[in-house]
Amino acid sequence: MPEELGVVSLARSSMPNIFAAESVPETLPKPKAGYRPDMQCDVLVIGAGPTGLACAIEAKKLGLRVIVVDKGCLVNSLFHYPAGMLFFTTPELLEIGEIPFTTAHQKPTREEALEYYRKVTEHYQLDIRQYEWVKTVMGQDGSFSITATDRSARPHDYRTRKVIVSTGYYDLANQLGIPGEDLPKVSHYYGEPHPYYDSEVLVIGGKNSAAIAALDLWRHGARVTLVHREPQLHHHVKYWIKPDLENRIKAGEIEAYFSSSVREIGLDYAVVNTPRGPIRLKNDFVLALIGYHPDYDFLRSMGIELSADQCRPVCDPVSLESNVRGIYVAGVIVAGSRTNEIFIENGRFHGKQIAEDLKRKLRPQT
Repeated sequence: MPEELGVVSLARSSMPNIFAAESVPETLPKPKAGYRPDMQCDVLVIGAGPTGLACAIEAKKLGLRVIVVDKGCLVNSLFHYPAGMLFFTTPELLEIGEIPFTTAHQKPTREEALEYYRKVTEHYQLDIRQYEWVKTVMGQDGSFSITATDRSARPHDYRTRKVIVSTGYYDLANQLGIPGEDLPKVSHYYGEPHPYYDSEVLVIGGKNSAAIAALDLWRHGARVTLVHREPQLHHHVKYWIKPDLENRIKAGEIEAYFSSSVREIGLDYAVVNTPRGPIRLKNDFVLALIGYHPDYDFLRSMGIELSADQCRPVCDPVSLESNVRGIYVAGVIVAGSRTNEIFIENGRFHGKQIAEDLKRKLRPQT
């Protein structure tokens, strides 16, 4: 039987290959696919927050082709704010694109803001690519190549003449750097109080996020302990929130440890260093609301230089063009680590500043 197989094999090998002209060697390089028209633009905005949308609107008003890419949903940071949250500001200070923000309240809610920015996006017919995470920005002024990946890890390649980076800071939480911070019961974000009902909750921080969460949790049946490294609540805590929390602390309804820090987090406990020495607290959940920071590594990967002290990107103060020609920065990332300097209220004007420069460089007067 083996000999017969050998004969058959030999006979087949000696037959002429009638398909030779149609076969393609595996080693032949495959032709590279060109960029589709829907993947090319004049301006690509990284980040679909309010500032990113404002930048896209102003660039589109110039007649430029604009694409906005975001690794999350539209205004992703606002979406992750606590449910039912009230903004500290009035609605007109959140407006972009000259579209009025109408509300029946003095201060708008999170839900109203989400609806407002959806309507603005629809009005200007902005091209938003949601759930695409930009990984690389290569090239030079006038010819940038950008690669993003979607939730299925599929690559999406873009070509653009200019880039605007408006990635915000809410996606990267400041870390405690202590044992137990990676436990499932620890979060750097607060959503709503219900899951914490009848539980021992440790809130770390002394600014607005921590103060609001502590009060909300207490009012919905959680047993709250607040730990803050400073001797008192931060002076930036809003005037109507600070006395409320201080009264709860004085009444013993919320326990508080100032000039203190959490040393360790365990499965059912937390160790806190206080001025009187370390104490061990019974604990079910930890909310480490100690702030957030921009993605410095991403900025550096594009060649953007950051200041040594505050990690501010080097940029023209008027046009907001960075030290890398053709790449602009907008929104809170302009302030580096000083994230309390730029909010929606003032970052929304960055689009007009950048558009003035784009008008000169992409639409020169003839």
